[in-house]
Amino acid sequence: MVFSSMVFIFIFLPVVVLLYYIFPWRAWRNTLLCLSSLIFYAWGEPLYVFLMLLSVLLNYFSGLLLNRISGKKTAALVLSLSVLLNLSALFFFKYADFFISNINSLFSLDIKTVNLPLPIGISFYTFQALSYVIDVYRKRIEPQRNPVYLAMYIAFFPQLIAGPIVRYTDIEKDINDRKESLECFSSGLIQFFFGLASKVILANNLAVFADSVFSDFSEADSLIMWLAAAAYMLQIFFDFAGYSIMAIGLGRMFGFSFPVNFNKPYTALSVTDFWRRWHITLSSWFRDYVYIPLGGNRCHPARHIFNILVTWLLTGFWHGAEWNFIIWGLYYAFFLIIEKYLFSRFMKSRVFSAIYRLFTLFIVLIGWVIFRVENLGELGRVLNLMFSFRAENTALYIVEHAADCGRIFYMIPGILAASSFPGFIAGKIGRTLSPSCFLVLKALIAFILFLLSVMFLIASSYNPFIYFRF
Repeated sequence: MVFSSMVFIFIFLPVVVLLYYIFPWRAWRNTLLCLSSLIFYAWGEPLYVFLMLLSVLLNYFSGLLLNRISGKKTAALVLSLSVLLNLSALFFFKYADFFISNINSLFSLDIKTVNLPLPIGISFYTFQALSYVIDVYRKRIEPQRNPVYLAMYIAFFPQLIAGPIVRYTDIEKDINDRKESLECFSSGLIQFFFGLASKVILANNLAVFADSVFSDFSEADSLIMWLAAAAYMLQIFFDFAGYSIMAIGLGRMFGFSFPVNFNKPYTALSVTDFWRRWHITLSSWFRDYVYIPLGGNRCHPARHIFNILVTWLLTGFWHGAEWNFIIWGLYYAFFLIIEKYLFSRFMKSRVFSAIYRLFTLFIVLIGWVIFRVENLGELGRVLNLMFSFRAENTALYIVEHAADCGRIFYMIPGILAASSFPGFIAGKIGRTLSPSCFLVLKALIAFILFLLSVMFLIASSYNPFIYFRF
């Protein structure tokens, strides 16, 4: 089940909201959210829901045990075992076939691959579980003694399958002491509508053009490939950011405060700034649980470069068990190192900063091409086609693929929505109108976008979601 589906919008969510607000008891509401989250997951993964429950039990008992152990060595051993078991499930389902296939190719073997479907959202809920046990070990949080409440945290349906990666510290107080209100519910609903529009109106339509080109680029020329790359660059943003906005809005409807996951990433001044704005919860997770434990930047430059390379190798590999994701991670590591050790002294120059801002967009766009094309042979051909700078077939291609190419025009509102323009306009209007009038206007716009989103969902069955496979 996905947020941008009629079943979720008109059946699942209204039923859960109704049952949630019928009774004011905290235990009832938390138990309901836990059960409904498991039903939400089991809708698409009826067997893998038991894998998630095993993860809950593992981390529940690990947290209790870590809290009772006084010896550092024993606690470290328990933590290591817990981390190993958490990662073993992720490794088996997500990475086993990758390593088997590469070993077979390297040593001319014939080891059978696992060929099991990837449990939806396993990367996200595994990282949430890991942050929980690590923070218990570090004495930053007290372990959750109610297994149902811990299951609710790990399986909570708004952020279960695509984030944001919510740490236990983010919602520890909200589990028992959150304050639901009409204001929170209405603002959360408005957020959900805006996120739904981002996903359904912009991402889905841009996906039609981008997917048609990347799936068969034999007739495309350089200009068409650049347009497809730009469309995908916008698609993945509105796809993932839209889903994150919906998740944050849903959490707010139930009284939870989730961390922001995107902050206008395509307005970034540098690659470093881009990763402070894109998938913020994942970047901060790797920073706090990988980069800093390795030594961060408080070390010799050679060691610092090593720390960056390891962190971004793992970041790329987290996204998928293919070589293009590893290349994508190391690609960003290269530019982050370059910025740190070569370009930082020039960033104060306005001219250099303005030029580098455009160069950052170029770096990100090429990065998304690497991310999109998993086959390395095809990736080479795509990049070669892009940089051949031949555009002799553009008009013919557009005519022959008119239905798909017509979605190019969604790039115009997409570019505007991804820029600082909406915030600028909202600020201007907010200073002109009274707070109540501004809220009514915002709610009206959100409702109109909701109606348009439903119309798009009814008219088309094409509703892909990129981050489901992570």
